[in-house]
Amino acid sequence: MTLMLALLNDMLLAMIPALGFALVFNVPQKALKYCAIGGAIGHGTRFLLMHWGLSIEWSTFVAATVVGMIGVHWSHRFLAHPKVFTVAALIPMVPGVFAFKAMIAIVEINHRGFSLALWGLMIDNVLKAIFIVAALAIGLAMPGLLFYRHRPVV
Repeated sequence: MTLMLALLNDMLLAMIPALGFALVFNVPQKALKYCAIGGAIGHGTRFLLMHWGLSIEWSTFVAATVVGMIGVHWSHRFLAHPKVFTVAALIPMVPGVFAFKAMIAIVEINHRGFSLALWGLMIDNVLKAIFIVAALAIGLAMPGLLFYRHRPVV
């Protein structure tokens, strides 16, 4: 029961930035609720996969792919571009904390001088942020790669 409450909390809190960025991106009013739902589904998927032991990078990739697939389905249903539903829904998964920690480590290295601990912290957080952003981009592109190809894969 605790997992279900944590998942519900995670999904509800992810709806807020998804909806906010959908408003910033001038998404049509009828699509706003789908952006919020997509953000909740994506962040909830990532939360569950991380709870089951998958790394944050792979969890983000799978969640972004799920959001992309749902966005393609909604785009066919409501005759809109898939990006209307997907881009704002992926914003809650942007790795702001890792990028912030990396920048703080860089400032500390500049202020205090070089130390292996700070360097390791900076490298770890930079790599996590880069891989998470790459997972979001590739996951968002997966439906296009799978469904809209005009040539065979092999």
